[in-house]
Amino acid sequence: MATFTPPDVPPRVRQLVTELADAKPMRRGSLSERTMKCSKPGCACARDPKARHGPYCSLTHAVKGKTRSRFLTAQPAKLARQQVEAGRQFRGRVDALWEACEDWADHQLADLAASPEEDKKGGSKRTSRTKSPRRSKPS
Repeated sequence: MATFTPPDVPPRVRQLVTELADAKPMRRGSLSERTMKCSKPGCACARDPKARHGPYCSLTHAVKGKTRSRFLTAQPAKLARQQVEAGRQFRGRVDALWEACEDWADHQLADLAASPEEDKKGGSKRTSRTKSPRRSKPS
């Protein structure tokens, strides 16, 4: 995918844009493993934490302000873990791009501030005429 970039784009910004253009499956959220106790009174999981059932993998993410979770078996959990990690790396690259673009913008402001005195905003060269104060009409 060819994208147009102006010639004055810093190399770091170009590099980050190229990395972001490399699309791959990713997702937001987190994956956790947990073990559970069952409700059977004679089961060992009620007495011994090491005998609990599982581990069960749970994929959790926010959708429109609400937390959604679902259980995954081992194979889908392995894939989801890779997708979550890819999402975290993507987010890190986006943050790095923001930072690089802000540095670039700061350099542009600094270059503009260092320009010759004539180019700076200083108002017009024209002198203004002073107006005579208004006099109130005698009553």
